[in-house]
Amino acid sequence: MLFSNRENRHGAGFIQRVFVAALAVAAVVLVRPPVVAAEEDAVAAAEQGDGGSVAIELNKLEPKGSDCRAYFVIDNKGDKTYEALKLDLILFRPDGIIDQRFAVELAPLKGKKRTVKLFDVANTSCDDVGSFLINDVMECKAGSEDVADCLEDLAVSSRTDNALNK
Repeated sequence: MLFSNRENRHGAGFIQRVFVAALAVAAVVLVRPPVVAAEEDAVAAAEQGDGGSVAIELNKLEPKGSDCRAYFVIDNKGDKTYEALKLDLILFRPDGIIDQRFAVELAPLKGKKRTVKLFDVANTSCDDVGSFLINDVMECKAGSEDVADCLEDLAVSSRTDNALNK
């Protein structure tokens, strides 16, 4: 024992309390709460994406009259400025049956810039939306040059209960 005589017991108690407090602080710093850890992991995954330099996130669906408005957050992580990024989208109903096919233009997209784009799915209730599939990229241009393998450059995610796939 570090402090064995009677006068020094008070000092031993103080050091013991400091040591316990230091351990408590270390535990708080080293152990992240699960919710914070999950949020940080999700942000890191979104930043890395699946290798794509353009991340497309289905952020929200909301009713707009008889239509369903879809909000997309597009994060162009690269230096390229896209003059055209036209997607061939397939809308699936909640039961997995294809409902409709349409094209969506997400450009222009500036390099190293996050952008929000929205579009209305005509005569469709948001309850009738199951998921979206990026079936193909119809047009993809950076400047006046066509971009090869543009679909591979896309990373997709969704913050809704409705999936966005490619």
